[in-house]
Amino acid sequence: MAVRTEHELLARLIDHAPTFPPAQLPTGAALAEDRRARASEHAWILNRLVWPATRFDEVRDYDVALSLVLDGPVPKSEPHRVAAVESRWPAVPEFDGDVFVELPIDGDLERNLERIRAAGAFAKVRCGGERRPSIPELARFVRTCADGQVAFKASAGLHHAVRTGEAHGFLNLLLAVFHPGAAEEALADPDPARGLTPADGCVRERFRGFGSCSFFEPVDELRALGLL
Repeated sequence: MAVRTEHELLARLIDHAPTFPPAQLPTGAALAEDRRARASEHAWILNRLVWPATRFDEVRDYDVALSLVLDGPVPKSEPHRVAAVESRWPAVPEFDGDVFVELPIDGDLERNLERIRAAGAFAKVRCGGERRPSIPELARFVRTCADGQVAFKASAGLHHAVRTGEAHGFLNLLLAVFHPGAAEEALADPDPARGLTPADGCVRERFRGFGSCSFFEPVDELRALGLL
């Protein structure tokens, strides 16, 4: 895969979530890290800043697009600052921007995704943490989203570009979304980049990106693979 700065596969791929585990940076360090990321040569890969809704005042004067994790209400005073909100099933909030609903990986995906689609929202899947999905589970999620025509984002556990041990790779996930019928094989592929080309940028209509507490770790992985 020959990657250029305008490459549709990687542009705005990462939502930066520096206050969330495992980094859990304090506010000052988190904002400093985000500024450093947005000033870097690979800032084109960066999308929104993910922040807890109850801590909105901490970023009130920080002029970037926000995705608020709903541990409280959306601030009503400055809705234009908030580009997206993220909730957990069964909450499907009404919001003028993008809504991402985190689904339990072992739930009734077909029925839950139908409700999300009917609400005009997107799905969200957690790929790491205490309940890391197996390859078959994540493959089923990818296939079911494809069948139901529901786009999604991912979060947690995607610091690696390529599957490493039990940790999923974000390039593997991109490949799985492009080939949902072979999602299990894609998620286990030791060299997923070979299956991706610039023409595959349309896959981003179905995979909106992933949240990561680190911006530089995934970027360093891409650089180590010779993709940047």
